[in-house]
Amino acid sequence: MVEGPDGLPPARPGLQQNFPNSFNPVTTVRFTLAARERARLSVANLLGQEVAVLLDGETAAGSHALRWDAAGLPTGVYFAILRTSSFTPTRKIVYLR
Repeated sequence: MVEGPDGLPPARPGLQQNFPNSFNPVTTVRFTLAARERARLSVANLLGQEVAVLLDGETAAGSHALRWDAAGLPTGVYFAILRTSSFTPTRKIVYLR
C-alpha cells in the first residue's frame, strides 16, 4: 500500500490506466481505495467474458498495484474492471504481441 504525503490513504478511489498500455505480455494495473472494503479486480475480453481475476476479497485503503500476465491469451483489447460497493470503474487495455 502506498500512502499519501501526509501518511493517510488517498481520499479518492479509482482505477488508473495500466502501464504500459499497450503491453506484451505483462502489465501493471493500479487502483486506489478510500477505505477498507471488498474489492474485485478482473479482466474481461470484448465479449464481456472474464478471462482473469487479479484480486477478490477484503482490501486495505490506499494505493495498490497488481501485475497481469496475459501470456496464453490472444492479442486484443481487454477491460480491467474494479468492483467495490461504491463504484465500478473500467479501463481499456491493449495486449499486443
